[in-house]
Amino acid sequence: MRNNGDPTNMQQLLEQIRESAAGAGRVSVNDILNGVGERSFGPVVLVAGLITLAPLIGDIPGVPTILGLVVLLTLGQLLFHRHTIWMPSWISQRSVPQDKLLKGLDWLQKPARFLDRWTGPRLVFLADGPGLYVMAIICMLVALAMPAMEVVPFSANGGGAALTAFGLAIVARDGLLAIVATSLTLVTGWFVVTGLAG
Repeated sequence: MRNNGDPTNMQQLLEQIRESAAGAGRVSVNDILNGVGERSFGPVVLVAGLITLAPLIGDIPGVPTILGLVVLLTLGQLLFHRHTIWMPSWISQRSVPQDKLLKGLDWLQKPARFLDRWTGPRLVFLADGPGLYVMAIICMLVALAMPAMEVVPFSANGGGAALTAFGLAIVARDGLLAIVATSLTLVTGWFVVTGLAG
């Protein structure tokens, strides 16, 4: 699934997103997809998680749900062994203001440097082959829960953190991080269920 132009860590990915936003008043989903590569399933999940997690962007109503749809469509195509990512125009043309995107990217630089120091190929069998498909299914469950997360305060950030961890696990081929991401998913799921029941 990895291609020569694919990022292998968060800092590379953030730089690719920044380049895709250059000179635009608003940045669309399609711009970001073109920036990270139309065959980059892991980076797309990581981007969706980062945007959901980032202040100013992830707090915009509807953004977590749209990004959940992006994850569902992306990983659904991975499960069906498509080699490129297709998005319907009503999703690919959705956009966010460039200034908010760039501010979110700036905020993410410091955590990206920290995470890049602590991630890398480990327990690779959990991040490749069957492990990759298990991660894809869990991410799709998180994505399906995004509309509910918009109702329960702060839970979308937990969903974004889980997607970020899964995306980075795919990008860095880090099986240990995949375990952490699964734990984050379980905690967020419990938070959403109790929030909706309360």
